Amino acid sequence: MKVVPSTYHQYLDVFSKVKSEKLPPHRTCDHHIKLEGSLPPIGVIYPSSKQESDTLRDYISENVEKGFIQPSSSSTGAPVLFVKKKDGGLHLCVYYRKLNAFTRNNKYPVPPINQLLNVFNGSSIFSKIYLCGSYNLLRIKEGDEHLTCFRAKYGSFEYLVMPFGLTNASSSVQNLVNDIFQDLLDVCSVVYLDDIMVFSKSEEEHVTPVSTVLSRPRANNPFAKASKCLFHVSSVEYLGYVFSSEGLKMDQAKVQKTVNLPPPRNPKALQSFLGFANFYHCFIKNYSKKISSLTSFLKKYSCFPLNEGALSQFHQLKEALTTSPLLLYPPFRKPIPAELNYEIHHKELLGIVWALKRWRAFLLFLSSPFEVLTDCSSLQYFMSSNFLTNRHAHWAELLSECHFSITYHPGRLATLPDALSRRDNVSPQRGEDFISKNPMNFQQLIKQDEVQHLRHSSVKVESFSNLIDSIQKALWQDSQYRNILQELGKGKSIQDYSLDSSSQLLLSKDQVVVPNDPTIQLIILQKRHDSPLARHLGQEKTLKSVKRDFHWSGMTQFIKDHVSSCQQCSRNKNIHHKKDPQFDSVNITQDTPSGKLSTKIQSVQQDFKRELEVSINRFKRYADKSRASPPVFNPGDMVWLSSKNIKSTRPTKKLSKRWLGDFPILKKVSNHAYHLKLPSKWKSIHPVFHISLLEPVKTSTIPNCNQEPPPPIIIKEEEE
Repeated sequence: MKVVPSTYHQYLDVFSKVKSEKLPPHRTCDHHIKLEGSLPPIGVIYPSSKQESDTLRDYISENVEKGFIQPSSSSTGAPVLFVKKKDGGLHLCVYYRKLNAFTRNNKYPVPPINQLLNVFNGSSIFSKIYLCGSYNLLRIKEGDEHLTCFRAKYGSFEYLVMPFGLTNASSSVQNLVNDIFQDLLDVCSVVYLDDIMVFSKSEEEHVTPVSTVLSRPRANNPFAKASKCLFHVSSVEYLGYVFSSEGLKMDQAKVQKTVNLPPPRNPKALQSFLGFANFYHCFIKNYSKKISSLTSFLKKYSCFPLNEGALSQFHQLKEALTTSPLLLYPPFRKPIPAELNYEIHHKELLGIVWALKRWRAFLLFLSSPFEVLTDCSSLQYFMSSNFLTNRHAHWAELLSECHFSITYHPGRLATLPDALSRRDNVSPQRGEDFISKNPMNFQQLIKQDEVQHLRHSSVKVESFSNLIDSIQKALWQDSQYRNILQELGKGKSIQDYSLDSSSQLLLSKDQVVVPNDPTIQLIILQKRHDSPLARHLGQEKTLKSVKRDFHWSGMTQFIKDHVSSCQQCSRNKNIHHKKDPQFDSVNITQDTPSGKLSTKIQSVQQDFKRELEVSINRFKRYADKSRASPPVFNPGDMVWLSSKNIKSTRPTKKLSKRWLGDFPILKKVSNHAYHLKLPSKWKSIHPVFHISLLEPVKTSTIPNCNQEPPPPIIIKEEEE
């Protein structure tokens, strides 16, 4: 008993091997065998060697002495098999396969292992207790003993305790341990069949839950095996995982067995490897993608050995298993990132829900309705809304217990709450510690692989310091601005102009004045439009972005010309043209009544027609206001080709380029169709296209504006 600390010596009887070998009492959760139909057929008696006969004789005499089995006269019986142990001995197994086929399944749940891993947040001290002979802790229900009969050359015997090999055995054991430790589950312990884990936040707190857990077997007759127990450790292996105060990681003793594992040569070996990897899939990012090629070899008629793609994934998966990260326990008591990222009105409503849940005991049985004040005006209609999202419906159900009304109270009137909630020493300020006090500021906005892509981007942008130097030099070289700088340097004031004291740049209404130098203007546009971080905005948004900080004459036309000639924008943005003119309505003569009635109807029809024409023209002018005229092309013109009807190798249509090219026009087929010169590799695509699928290529008039060629596009496994 050296394994058991002296603190728990009062529970040494729980670890008694002699008591664990006694026949347990009957309980309400005894193992019941429910048959579907008749009794299973009788199994044959297999011939046995001398070693097997000795093992059988010892097993029968030992268990008869314990009272676990007794002679049987059952009309059924299962055969006996033997399996070799690691030490060379034999292990007796009763082959209950036919009995299990006739047994009705017990639906009592055994908890999934992955759901037992989420309760250890904040725990630093662990103990593990192993129940000895957990299957023999249960009795067979009275009247079902004859169904467990096994036949051998020394006679027929039936079990009084639950043997190994029966279906529903694990459900019965879980039912027993849940009944014993029900009030301790997920509070201070986790129980999976015969393995018990006790966890606490500190060494001092750990003694009480361990003592409570050890007292339960004493009162219910299960016993623990001291050699398999651990007490007061900071790291422990449990159910194939290693738990510690830092987090959860894989059991390296099991993982290291895969290091020298050869590639699978048949589906069974592949299933075995993937089954092991699936157990630890939560440690491997994008696990399903990393095994996609391997799982394809599980299909029927797959040919082994593995191809290069599957073999590469096999080695990558082995490396991922041996270099897996440490998983942190989920902090359920803290706000999750999704809650921190709620929209403003959701956060305001969550505050009301949280407050009413906190004060529920005081508000639930008020004799009169109470009033909730909020500075979010949209919330005053929440309880009367006809449409609710799933989240709102859940919150509305929680709030419906209380009788209250939500009233809009402007923030400017909330002087008393602001005095408490907006104190300078409590609320995070815009200073050095603002980021550390706002967790959402740590959210990763750009992934690491995207950062690497930006580093290798084809767009080369001058640094900000170089841009300032270039503007300063160009201003002094421009005669108009040189005079203004000289006057301002003498201390004179000039209307609409000022001089920045730190950078010595010329400002016009707080905007940096840029001289008439296309090179500098192009550098600014590369920062505000061409850069991946600028997102290739349209003409109006780019103009607004540049105007916010810079000013030069002819800026609008310069930006319009640059954006319209941008290849990335031309490829990826939709272009709208004027709609085709509508056909004139055709008057068809019909039989109409004669006389005054006919004249009146014709007059009304003419009025309707005239009003409709006015209305149609009004809508047409409004619709055509932002649309351009359809283009007219000549042979030799360069055009973009719409990818609407062309399939590429991109994973989805949404990620494909909207325009392909550019391509030269060979000839005009008709007023609505043109013949293009396509790449020679595009043999499967007809080169004649409708005018609606073509768009002219706009060339930049800015000098030295050379753009990097875009990467090739794969069309039906053929490069553009």
